[in-house]
Amino acid sequence: MELELTDRVDNLCDYTYNFTWQNSNLSPESVIPSQKGTNYTFKDLVDELRKGKEVRITGDVGNRLAYSLGVDLKHFGGTGAPERAGVLYVDGDVSSEMGMGMVSGTVYIKGRVEEPIGNVVEVVSDETGYHKFRSITEVLCRGSGKDILIKNKYHDRKRHLVLDDGILRGTVAARCSCEALVTIEGDACNGTGLLMQKGTVHIEGDAGMNTGAHLDGGVVVVEGTAGEFAGAYMKKGTLILEDAKGFAGANLSDGVIFARKKIKTAPPVEELTISQDDASLIRKYLGLGHIEAMSYHKYGIMRERLVRMRDGSVVVRRVGE
Repeated sequence: MELELTDRVDNLCDYTYNFTWQNSNLSPESVIPSQKGTNYTFKDLVDELRKGKEVRITGDVGNRLAYSLGVDLKHFGGTGAPERAGVLYVDGDVSSEMGMGMVSGTVYIKGRVEEPIGNVVEVVSDETGYHKFRSITEVLCRGSGKDILIKNKYHDRKRHLVLDDGILRGTVAARCSCEALVTIEGDACNGTGLLMQKGTVHIEGDAGMNTGAHLDGGVVVVEGTAGEFAGAYMKKGTLILEDAKGFAGANLSDGVIFARKKIKTAPPVEELTISQDDASLIRKYLGLGHIEAMSYHKYGIMRERLVRMRDGSVVVRRVGE
């Protein structure tokens, strides 16, 4: 499938059809504007990639290209798991947030890509004149294969990816379902660890909004400050922070948040008593001494409380009983 654009268009090859969730008048069946000689819809491009085929775009494209590429989205009746995806070529420049939440497929770009980018890493291209990008999640869980990373380091046996190229990324390790480690030597953009089930992401700097949002297992460590809505909708897993802006843990149903500084939370999340095991976990990821680790604040949902009976005895009851 080939199309030529005369102007930049946002949300091309966007599996989430993100624009339909923001009170936009567009729909998946809307014809893509600024086409030259074709009348493809937004859905046409996604359907082609879901079949494992190629999509070729000539011209510059807008924001959020290939958003959640390779995800069988639950919102549209799918499983939420990764699925095979085709190959996307762009003969032009790409605006920011390319590959946010991307879990499979390959993207070739002839021009420049604006930051922040998404859950992608550049590898040595096998197509002359193009930059080649793969999903970080796919590299972690399926291996790099014959691809060699550019500027970054990946240890296949250890499943350890070190991102030290200075590029700002969001949604790193989105939907990761394998035991792997990503070390970000610097800051991260929004949504780090989105829907991650296993593995660890260690950010040595600050992180953007929605860090650990919808976390479903695994660990996200931020040595600096996380943006607003850290740990929102967490289901499982661990989030370790230095500090957080705004409220953290909104609509959290399970999992735990540790923070060196006190952070704001909303019910039912509350501060809990930190244990020796908790301190050991923090020491494991941050290399701190025992006393410093015990000074961290722990946040989650209280499952049990001590209740003093009329006869003076004390029993443990689950909250809500």
